[in-house]
Amino acid sequence: MWFFARDPVRDFPFELSPEPPEGGPPGPWTLHRGRKKATGSAVSIFVYDVKAGAEEQTQVAKAAFKRLKTLRHPNILAYIDGLETEKCLHIVTEAVTPLGTYLKARAEAGGLKEQELSWGLHQIVKALSFLVNDCNLIHNNVCMAAVFVDRAGEWKLGGLDYMYSAQGNGGGPPSKGIPELEQYDPPELADHSSRAVKEKWSADMWRLGCLIWEVFNGSLPRAAALRNPGKIPKSLVTHYCELVGANPKVRPNPARFLQNCRAPGGFMSNRFVETNLFLEEIQIKEPAEKQKFFQELSKSLDSFPEDFCRHKVLPQLLTAFEFGNAGAVVLTPLFKVGKFLSAEEYQQKIIPVVVKMFSSTDRAMRIRLLQQMEQFIQYLDEPTVNTQIFPHVVHGFLDTNPAIREQTVKSMLLLAPKLNETNLNVELMKHFARLQAKDDQGPIRCNTTVCLGKIGSYLSATTRHRVLTSAFSRATKDPFAPSRVAGVLGFAATHNLYSMDDCAHKILPVLCGLTVDPEKSVRDQAFKTIRSFLSKLESVSEDPTQLAEVEKDVHAASSPGAGGAAASWAGWAVTGVSSLTSKLIRAHPTSMPSETTVTQRPVPEGDAAPPAAVSDTPTTSGHWETQEEDKDIAEDSATADRWDDEDWGSLEQEAESVLAQQDDWSVKGPGNRAGQVSHPDHRPLESDWNSWEAEGSWDQGWQEPSSVEPPPEGTRPASEYNWGGAEPSDKGDPFAALSVRPSAQPRPDPDSWGEDSWEGVEAESRQVKAELARKKREERRREMEAKRAEKKATKGPMKLGARKLD
Repeated sequence: MWFFARDPVRDFPFELSPEPPEGGPPGPWTLHRGRKKATGSAVSIFVYDVKAGAEEQTQVAKAAFKRLKTLRHPNILAYIDGLETEKCLHIVTEAVTPLGTYLKARAEAGGLKEQELSWGLHQIVKALSFLVNDCNLIHNNVCMAAVFVDRAGEWKLGGLDYMYSAQGNGGGPPSKGIPELEQYDPPELADHSSRAVKEKWSADMWRLGCLIWEVFNGSLPRAAALRNPGKIPKSLVTHYCELVGANPKVRPNPARFLQNCRAPGGFMSNRFVETNLFLEEIQIKEPAEKQKFFQELSKSLDSFPEDFCRHKVLPQLLTAFEFGNAGAVVLTPLFKVGKFLSAEEYQQKIIPVVVKMFSSTDRAMRIRLLQQMEQFIQYLDEPTVNTQIFPHVVHGFLDTNPAIREQTVKSMLLLAPKLNETNLNVELMKHFARLQAKDDQGPIRCNTTVCLGKIGSYLSATTRHRVLTSAFSRATKDPFAPSRVAGVLGFAATHNLYSMDDCAHKILPVLCGLTVDPEKSVRDQAFKTIRSFLSKLESVSEDPTQLAEVEKDVHAASSPGAGGAAASWAGWAVTGVSSLTSKLIRAHPTSMPSETTVTQRPVPEGDAAPPAAVSDTPTTSGHWETQEEDKDIAEDSATADRWDDEDWGSLEQEAESVLAQQDDWSVKGPGNRAGQVSHPDHRPLESDWNSWEAEGSWDQGWQEPSSVEPPPEGTRPASEYNWGGAEPSDKGDPFAALSVRPSAQPRPDPDSWGEDSWEGVEAESRQVKAELARKKREERRREMEAKRAEKKATKGPMKLGARKLD
């Protein structure tokens, strides 16, 4: 019937590449590239065509087919599928390249490193040890043509055509009949007398010596050339001479040869071989060993071959994260290996893992992701950022650990260009407002202001008008001096986003107030920025036609291109703030010199002064001013021309110790958090905000100044008002008609940043709770008094000496 006539080659699930054969080992096999029809994955296909009159070769090919199909070992060519018909034999293996072709290609690209050759030879010797010691088989064909290399650079032993049993039950070694292969036979094979005493591995170890010579010196012209080691490394020469010795009895077993080469100072004793051996046994290693290995791995990856990193290290890292609970330690080597991948491979292999990592509750992993976001942000598309990453990242703004809060703020510089309208202009601004107003860490408030200045160009025109002026004005009232500098430089970084009216009525009044700031660095930046804004106003005043050009970005839509100039301003501003901030952060509060203590903003007379920063050495006011002046002069001269070379003032130095010491951050309050960083100016949060309220900074910093309307007609001057006497009852209060009334509670301004009166709500909530608790205590007290009175009334007075039974 028709199905008996089907062609098995056509139905084979693999197809040969139209490219010409790569050339396999000498003999009947030809090596072709191929692919799997279903998936398109690359494979290698060894093809043997059955010819009439070549029954002996056909039997050798069928024996090789059977051996390769049944032998499974990591260092032996991996069998995938096969096809045996009357006309041909097909053996499908993993995609490999003949060793000779591989060495030639690498030589043209600069050659193989010694560590790569040491690991390749290690794999071949290990395969021979498996065959001889575990399977009692003699390979009988070890040579350059029998070794193949996969895409990871791993060497695989093939060429099993002439293999035979060492026990002799399958007959003697098969005849090769190929001169190119017979030149690798040891000299004792020519001596057929029984006097030749040898071990079962002696012949294969001689051929291994030939392979080592060819790897370092090229093709072996004749057996006599083995006497000259040539380019073989000195650390290997001694062991090589044992292999090619005339006495087969002294040739070492493959296992002992490996042991000798792995000795300290040996050819195979190096970091590359140790890394490979650990990866082969990683599934049975203890968690502590895995942690240590991954921590040290990233230091060695730079010296490892690129193919090895992509195809062997990367799968192990992904597996360790997915199934091995390796945690955050895999991130550094993972992103380092990711540099070797193409954009498409990165999207397929790395990004899914990164997205999954962001949903982890492990704080160590979250802070590592935030610190290294720059390495993978370019591979993330906007839908992924907005739906799968940003919702998890924003939790860091509310974290109890200051290092995570700060890294979350810094990550917004990278995420902002990819955020949608809601996440950027609403959600993010809400968190920034809360951090700038209520965070107890001065550097975090400072970096929040800095970040806002850098991402200002991405905000919508409405959000810019509502947020920037209020936020930077609030920063100028911060008790932490670098935050005040950040507020001033924030105005400078976004100078093109303000109208001339805002510059004159809102910004310059705020900046002028800073010209008498206690900190010289704040005063200097205030003067620079005031001159910049005055020059703009003066140019528009001289030539009013420039107004449209100067204000072209004020109402423009958010555009990444507009952030170029602002980024340079902000970069200059950020590093200037950071040098001081990082010094304050790195110093321990108990050992910090008094001159590094940041001066607090002065409070108006009559108000209680905020608690002073704790210092080991009491410092007088005059001494403080002298030290501050000297320090400022030295810092200004040292950092004048290297703003962009410095890093942000950050808590990164403390992050690692925080993660190592902390057991459960989520259950610790802000007062006793492990790794909490103290600053000299960090007083309790309540005292900080009390001092701000004393200055009126909440109203001035967050609300737009409202113009006072003139009183209505008919209102009498204050001098004509009868202040002492009684007014007739039929007259109304003349002040009742005024549109602006002083109020004890500030009015919520529709233009305020967060549009939420968080403090008012919290204060009111606390008052309500206190009132309820007081009422409950009063009710309880009344109940107790009533019960006592009732007992006395029923029992009467107790007699002297009577015992109270109840």
